[in-house]
Amino acid sequence: MRNLDMTTLRSFLAVAEQGGVTRASQVLNLTQSAVSMQIKRLEDVLDVALLDRTGRRVALTASGEQLLGYARRIVDLNDEAVGRLTDQVYEGEIVLGVPHDIVYPVVPRVLKTFNSVFPRVNVVLKSSSTIRLHESLDRGESHVILTTETQAGPGGETLAEIPLRWVGALGGQVWKKRPLRLAFCSQCIFRPQVLRRLDTAGIDWEMIVETEEDRSVEALISADLAIGALLESSIPPHLEAIQTGGTLPELSIQKVNLYGLTERDEITAKLADMLRQGYRSAPPVTPRAAS
Repeated sequence: MRNLDMTTLRSFLAVAEQGGVTRASQVLNLTQSAVSMQIKRLEDVLDVALLDRTGRRVALTASGEQLLGYARRIVDLNDEAVGRLTDQVYEGEIVLGVPHDIVYPVVPRVLKTFNSVFPRVNVVLKSSSTIRLHESLDRGESHVILTTETQAGPGGETLAEIPLRWVGALGGQVWKKRPLRLAFCSQCIFRPQVLRRLDTAGIDWEMIVETEEDRSVEALISADLAIGALLESSIPPHLEAIQTGGTLPELSIQKVNLYGLTERDEITAKLADMLRQGYRSAPPVTPRAAS
């Protein structure tokens, strides 16, 4: 009987999800030759070609596409079984704080994996602004937080860098009017830096809303009553990045930073490691841009 090896399946999944051996090797922290050898080993066991290597980008063959669903289920079931049978030592609660605009796509995948490995550890997800999450960490109300900032502060570790973009309604025109109409939450960490850039550029502006509700801000922007600024990776389908042609100042690169009591215990450190891995393996996002 031929048995599928878990290591080769993980390598196959990484290649399929990352679109190539090079990026998969970075995610798996292996050499490219090691990943290639594992894929070849899996192909030999099954006696089929799993990857189409004729083009510039590695693609799955029909057999590879068929295996992909099975591989995900096998790996997930393996991780769940290991977690269920070794979870007696690990139980309790971890509070993870994350700004709402970077919850997706990394955090849900990390929480799913964490739960499969540590099913008796309850993760409480706290979504708030970077400012309030720092306060929560200082008070000991959160164990680990992610933030969006221009720089990492003391104790912070940068996991990713994402451009900040001007955003408006689909096909919107309000960004051309002066004074420039803006909508930001009162606690938004992007707000002061955006206003400084507008002031430096000599562009008149007015804030049309004072609210702590992100949905209210999105509604005003999507109605083409104002514009705002969002991370490139978090622009929702009903908004788009504005191509201003230089009429508005360029915005900064924001860093996704990790803070927390990662030495507090082994489980908190494991969650931090999974977050690091999640951002390392996250595929690049192409923002919706105005035509």
